[in-house]
Amino acid sequence: MKKRLRKIIIAFIIFLIAILIGKINFINIDENVLTIIQIVLYILSYLIVGFEVVKKAVVNIFHGEFFDENFLMSIATIGAFAIKEFPEAVAVMLFYQVGEYFQSYAVKKSRKSIASLMDIRPDYANVKQDENIEKKSPEEVKIGDTIVVKPGEKVPLDGIIIEGTSMVDTSALTGESVPREVKVNDTILSGCINLNGVLEMKVEKEFGESTVSKILDLVENATNKKAKTENFITKFSKYYTPIVVFLALIIAFIPPIITKTDMLDWVYRALTFLVVSCPCALVISVPLSFFSGIGSASKKGILVKGSNYLELLSKTEIAVFDKTGTLTKGVFDVQEIKNEDGISAEELLELSAYCESYSNHPISISIQKAYGKDIDKKRIIDSQEVAGKGIISRIDEKQVACGNIKLMEELHLENIQPVDGIGTVVYVAINKQYAGYILISDKIKEDAPKAIQELKKAGVRQTVMLTGDNKEVAEKVNQELKLDDVYSELLPIDKVNKVEELLKNKKEEAKLAFIGDGINDAPVLARADIGIAMGGLGSDAAIEAADIVIMTDEPSKIATAMKISRKTLKIVYQNISFALIVKIGVLILSAFGLASMWSAVFADVGVTVLAVLNSFRALK
Repeated sequence: MKKRLRKIIIAFIIFLIAILIGKINFINIDENVLTIIQIVLYILSYLIVGFEVVKKAVVNIFHGEFFDENFLMSIATIGAFAIKEFPEAVAVMLFYQVGEYFQSYAVKKSRKSIASLMDIRPDYANVKQDENIEKKSPEEVKIGDTIVVKPGEKVPLDGIIIEGTSMVDTSALTGESVPREVKVNDTILSGCINLNGVLEMKVEKEFGESTVSKILDLVENATNKKAKTENFITKFSKYYTPIVVFLALIIAFIPPIITKTDMLDWVYRALTFLVVSCPCALVISVPLSFFSGIGSASKKGILVKGSNYLELLSKTEIAVFDKTGTLTKGVFDVQEIKNEDGISAEELLELSAYCESYSNHPISISIQKAYGKDIDKKRIIDSQEVAGKGIISRIDEKQVACGNIKLMEELHLENIQPVDGIGTVVYVAINKQYAGYILISDKIKEDAPKAIQELKKAGVRQTVMLTGDNKEVAEKVNQELKLDDVYSELLPIDKVNKVEELLKNKKEEAKLAFIGDGINDAPVLARADIGIAMGGLGSDAAIEAADIVIMTDEPSKIATAMKISRKTLKIVYQNISFALIVKIGVLILSAFGLASMWSAVFADVGVTVLAVLNSFRALK
């Protein structure tokens, strides 16, 4: 990118010097010498900015690709040199390179290696040998080995727990926001994060077959599967270039043979024809329109990584959503406080916050956040964690127990019915008397319902939600959002398979967009026709795998991006139509000798200027 920009700047400076030397003779150099210097400067400027294009054209000819945009640019500019229109030749190539630079800027600036940001890849495994623990690379660990996973560490391999209980964060794999409890004989997957207890586990799969390895592999393979949108100019030149070249050859040689007139006159017409045919307006305005559209989207907090994705977005008919962090906020909040007689909801929350104050568990943090006041640690006489069940603390003169239904059963409390709530239920007992419960769960984003409605108005015919959460949670979310289809309890591989199924059954011209935010969504984001990531809270891997990033985390911005996409394409088609109509008209005039080189150059530059000005409308 920097190398191309340097070439453009240097070539432009030399080009300006050449023009100024022709206009003002500072040191009274002989006119012939001045002309030679000017021509040399034009050629030097042209070679700096156009050598690679001409080289590609020659190489492609040897590979059987005769009529691509490189060939057209080369023959048009060399033709301009042949008829001594040096400024036109250099300017055309300069404009072409500027257009190419703009087109690739957004992609190369924001696109980095996916693999380097896949944070779920574990660095090591603690392998237990007798009473010693040795750090090894996960690739060196064998099936049957015992490994130890300490609090805060990533689970390096898939296996079965043989000792210990803990809460694990599985959001990197399933997208489920609520940590899961694991105990002896439970299966645990690589890529999870151990939150509190020490776990010993027996390895069941080698690293190459582990869940984390498969996710990494899915991202790489899915990226390869994505169809490459062919550049518009390349498509256009396949038809336009051979027609123009053959017409120029016919103009140069057939009429003088038939009419027995001066061949040089017809060659001049043919070269004028080629200069007029140079697609300046297209090679600048088409990428510039897309670049302007990308700029407009960025003002709205929407990062589009390339013009091809902006084009594809306008054809989206299926929108597939992850749930946690995409349609919901992906953070824990107290949703309900249910108090029993004899205690107020405020006191229940206060005692619960004090009871949980020594824990850094996300559930505990959410209760303290809901309480919202400073904790006076002097009031807490004692606090004890019951592994996998909850916490029992003595606050002032009261024994307060906060935890799951198993903790309540351990305290031999009677007449407690499990709460059928959507989320995590924290039961509270005071002095071994049931006092109520606190329900903690994720919240639907305020603009999520609006997002679904706006997408349907924009022509999206099918909305789908894929989530690792349980069926009850998924159905509760869908009651508010009114999606067409919901699939729950999915692992990343299941999500990819479901997207593959949807891709297989859709119309050929229709496009599928997947919207997600977690590392677990990276493979699906890469596999979809258009991958859209929530960038504010989303993982680095998801952002890198996506084609479009919503930096504000608002799903309603997807419909905004579709509107920008369609407006941009409308401007692109206007520029193409206008440029072709004018060019065809002037081409006909030049073929009959009714258009001089100056009028041809004026027509070409005029069309370019108008097309460029129209392109900037996409910024608004």
